[in-house]
Amino acid sequence: MSNTGSPTNMNMGRITFYEDRNFMGRSWDCMGDCPDMHSYMSRCHSCRVHSGCFMVYDQANYMGNAYFMKRGEYGDYMNMFGWSDYIRSCRMIPMYRGNYRMRIYERDNFGGQMHEFMDDCDNCMDRYRMNGCMSCHVMDGHWLMYEQPHYRGRMWYFGPGEYRNFTNMGWGNMRFMSMRRIMDSWY
Repeated sequence: MSNTGSPTNMNMGRITFYEDRNFMGRSWDCMGDCPDMHSYMSRCHSCRVHSGCFMVYDQANYMGNAYFMKRGEYGDYMNMFGWSDYIRSCRMIPMYRGNYRMRIYERDNFGGQMHEFMDDCDNCMDRYRMNGCMSCHVMDGHWLMYEQPHYRGRMWYFGPGEYRNFTNMGWGNMRFMSMRRIMDSWY
């Protein structure tokens, strides 16, 4: 079975999900976004990213815990990520080549301190004496943001757009403390 969507050649991605650990059992190929994998397979214990980059989620509709996957093999991702549940949805991240630019804000609705990033930041507190960020505007590129310094803890994907209120997006009082660009070399 495959989900063939219609990604452009530059944005092609392919990930294969397997029911059991170490690439065993029934498999399903995905070449784009899938908001609910339940209709394709009842469980997923391993996956292989053939090309592209993906965010995978432990709940349908791109909700819940998220993890970034680039090209490679993930024979037992549940142990690797510390998850207790299966992948339920996935989103392909389009390849991007160009400049990166994002503004982060200390408070909701672009309030408080503002800092503009064009490169990775492993610790907002150390670099800017900023207590974390609660809203952002991604002007260029695709980014991963982490709840802890040094790219640790839970992560979220941000593509171009305005994100005015992380709390209203279902992330509670999450304060992001580090961020990195998703580079074209990862594809």
